[in-house]
Amino acid sequence: MAEHPWLAAYPKNIDWHAKIPVKPLPTMLAESVARYPNNQCLDFLGKTYTYGEIAGLVDHAAAGLQKLGVKKGSRVGLFLPNCPQFVICFFAALKAGATVISYSPLYAEDEIRNQINDSGTEIMITLDLKVLYPKIAKMVGTTTLRQLVVGTMQEVLPFPKSLLFPLVKRGDIAKTSGNHETSFADLLANDGNPTPVDLDPADLAVLQYTGGTTGVPKGAMLSHANLYANAHQAVMWLEGVEMGKERMMGVLPFFHIFALSVVMNLALMIGGAIIMHPRFELEAVLKDIAKKRPTLLPGVPTMYAAINNSPLTKGVDVTSIKYCVSGGAPLPVEVKQRFEALTGCTVIEGYGLTETSPIAAANPLFSENKAGSVGQPVPGTTITIVDRDDRSKEMPQGEKGEVCISGPQVMSGYWNQPAETENTLIDGRLHTGDIGYMDEQGYTFLIDRIKDLILVGGFNVFPRVVEEAIYQHAAVAEVTVVGLPDELKGQRIKAFVKLADGAALTAEELHEFLVPKIGKHEMPKDIEFRDELPKTLVGKLSKKELVAEEAAKSE
Repeated sequence: MAEHPWLAAYPKNIDWHAKIPVKPLPTMLAESVARYPNNQCLDFLGKTYTYGEIAGLVDHAAAGLQKLGVKKGSRVGLFLPNCPQFVICFFAALKAGATVISYSPLYAEDEIRNQINDSGTEIMITLDLKVLYPKIAKMVGTTTLRQLVVGTMQEVLPFPKSLLFPLVKRGDIAKTSGNHETSFADLLANDGNPTPVDLDPADLAVLQYTGGTTGVPKGAMLSHANLYANAHQAVMWLEGVEMGKERMMGVLPFFHIFALSVVMNLALMIGGAIIMHPRFELEAVLKDIAKKRPTLLPGVPTMYAAINNSPLTKGVDVTSIKYCVSGGAPLPVEVKQRFEALTGCTVIEGYGLTETSPIAAANPLFSENKAGSVGQPVPGTTITIVDRDDRSKEMPQGEKGEVCISGPQVMSGYWNQPAETENTLIDGRLHTGDIGYMDEQGYTFLIDRIKDLILVGGFNVFPRVVEEAIYQHAAVAEVTVVGLPDELKGQRIKAFVKLADGAALTAEELHEFLVPKIGKHEMPKDIEFRDELPKTLVGKLSKKELVAEEAAKSE
């Protein structure tokens, strides 16, 4: 690899030149099973599984999927919260040769339908919960989806929670139809000897959906090599990590690429235990920090802020935490400093995209953390700043331009979107659409985003998706959606709406109209009606003036 002037300032204990290994992802799990068969792998609300036990369940699930017709190139979807079935079925599908597509439980029906059809998902694994099952059951036979595998919460809960759940949570459990369905228990009911599949590191492992400059979701094609390499890069970056001894707090959603790589894959590569929670509930997380003593806590800024600000934190010993990686949204300096004072550990901020599996850069653990910077390139990764108008021209050090990334973790392209792929991957470099600069020590600073992205509690929200849903209401003439600063979630969504002549509509009515059309994380927190919305000189609706007005109000 070419020398870079900033390598002189690179962390001395990390070899940027090191060859990054690339292997099929099931190898990651198999290697840890061989080393630590009796080590704890998962702890789900008190029910624990060793690496050996998880390996056995993966084999049974892989054989079960093959009996359902899964072969190399099949597409298997996961419509699950964090639960043991996610980890088991993720690796089982890969072992059977399939490509995995994760679906957010927050998705509205239209979003689910579009992603199923675009990806060609054939089999979906879900739970018999009302927040999940009714949405997905409608898709069987009306999309490319032909079969469901339906698990339960009680089958992965410890005694006596497993007995109490169907009684206490009766109202949360959906009645299943049984049509084109297999239970998770039946999926496992076999000899546990799947037919071996020849996997190449270049094979497509995951279709991870993201949005681009248009806000139209696209499937980033991530290979086994991409994901294996990125987990290895993360291990290299976390200097001092102890193989087979770390305990990972898994509260970020695994259906998101950040948690998939930095929580699940990273923990499994180092033979660590994952203390898994279905979602972030502060009281439950603090209890597990006190009782189960996690050493790794990847999170989003809102999570660290919640721990900082809650009176529940007082009296809880959080000093077991050694490493924290923050992503998903910019990390406020005050939040970082308060959390570090509380725990005694360093919170490092990273940078990446779905298209980079996701980690591309991070602040070092034991070297200088620069306020406002997303850090230095991780091993084997090159970050280049190019001219926005002439993408072949590299910008001088310290000057702003478009951030480009190359490395073993960069996707191979967008699923079925050759034009988008051609516009994003040029001469081996991923053009991110982000504007920034790099200093003499290789630290990257982001200035702006070309992509019109709103980050709500670590979730990506694309204004166009929300705008198009609002436009479906007959009373709406024009709408502009913007992201505004929010102390808790990083940003909140506000919609500015102009009504059609003579139309009447309240914010409450519009909110009700949007419920089936967009996810909860996409729902505008504020809706303001205006007689006119600002426009550019060419007549396009403009967000800039509205954001400036809101900023002036808060001064």
